[in-house]
Amino acid sequence: MPEEIIIVRGNSTLAGTVAVSGAKNSALKLIAAAILGQGVSVVHNVPLISDINIMADVIRRLGATVERDGHTLTIDATDIAKYETPYELVSKMRASISVLGPLVGRFGRARVAMPGGCQIGARKIDMHMIGLEALGVHFEIEHGFLEATTPNGLHGAHVVLEFPSVGATENMVMASVVAEGTTVIENAAREPEIVDLMNMLNAMGARINGAGSSIIEVEGVPLSSMHPCEHTTVGDRIEAGTFLAGAALVGGPVTVTGIDPSFLRMALMKLEAMGCDIEVDGDAVTVSRTRPIGAIDIQTLPHPGFPTDLQAQFMLLAALAEGNSVISENVFENRFMFASELVRMGADITIEGHHALVRGVERLQGAPVSSTDLRAGAALVLAGIAAEGETHVHEISHIDRGYEDYVGKLRSLGADVVRTVLS
Repeated sequence: MPEEIIIVRGNSTLAGTVAVSGAKNSALKLIAAAILGQGVSVVHNVPLISDINIMADVIRRLGATVERDGHTLTIDATDIAKYETPYELVSKMRASISVLGPLVGRFGRARVAMPGGCQIGARKIDMHMIGLEALGVHFEIEHGFLEATTPNGLHGAHVVLEFPSVGATENMVMASVVAEGTTVIENAAREPEIVDLMNMLNAMGARINGAGSSIIEVEGVPLSSMHPCEHTTVGDRIEAGTFLAGAALVGGPVTVTGIDPSFLRMALMKLEAMGCDIEVDGDAVTVSRTRPIGAIDIQTLPHPGFPTDLQAQFMLLAALAEGNSVISENVFENRFMFASELVRMGADITIEGHHALVRGVERLQGAPVSSTDLRAGAALVLAGIAAEGETHVHEISHIDRGYEDYVGKLRSLGADVVRTVLS
């Protein structure tokens, strides 16, 4: 079988300006939310990535029509009549579980295949189910499907999440906007993408307060008062962080535009601690570095902590830092699979449980490597830019899930990177 790979010839060059696409983790949920609009919603700034194509197919199977014009999606949810998502689509992408909340809200029931996606951790859906059960949803698991029903309708509830799960928070909010009474979610996830989703839901007629805080209050409205809307997706903070990590790696300067800098506060603090210079101007952030990379300690945590989706990129920085760094992964248990690929390029990394001890080395060497997940793939391409010789990155379909034209954007910054097909 022919395989598409990325070939990187190390030239330690990344400099210039790059525009960030819309946030993958926001746009996916905005598409699901359109189900509650019961009409034609328009979402702008939607990235051209494979995960969006899958999500569009998921709601097409439910009966919606989805049309794309550049970075704008027009979603007509008028004729959605089904409430079952097919296994072959859900198994490709975990985020498709986010149709559960809006389907239950609209139809009082849903049949959703158990989710798949990145191999970076178990990410159990227990919290989704516990939260929705408090709202009156009854679940049965049959033949790999979650069967959700609401025998007595949806009603408000006070729920304390065991962990600030993004997916559980989103599903609960999307169901509770049409529940009878008021719902309070404590220990809610605070990610910027959740704020974006709630802004769209409010534009559709929902009454949600507390977006971006750990306590969210939802005053339920009748489904009949929900309507379609037009909304623009926020910029992708993880894509922005990836390019800024690349700037830190080789010196830059690189400017990313189209991002709210407050989304990256913790990552920017860590870049500064590692010896980078940072300038913020409106929706633009510039990173450059003239000093050696400093060692760092990082703990991944839910927002506003350090994002797990930038852990691989910062492990790469630590691999070339002066001194020893410790990286603790507290969100996904399998996220260190990336380390063994970096070791193939000459990094010195020891894994102990959910801690990685990274001893800085002087240089990396090009090697054949494989993307173990979406963010690891992006980081391996950056590693190739800083390494001596040529790096071949395999399994690049992972990268396509979350980065629009990654190779093209890196080339625009001066990197020697090409996509090619191995026969």
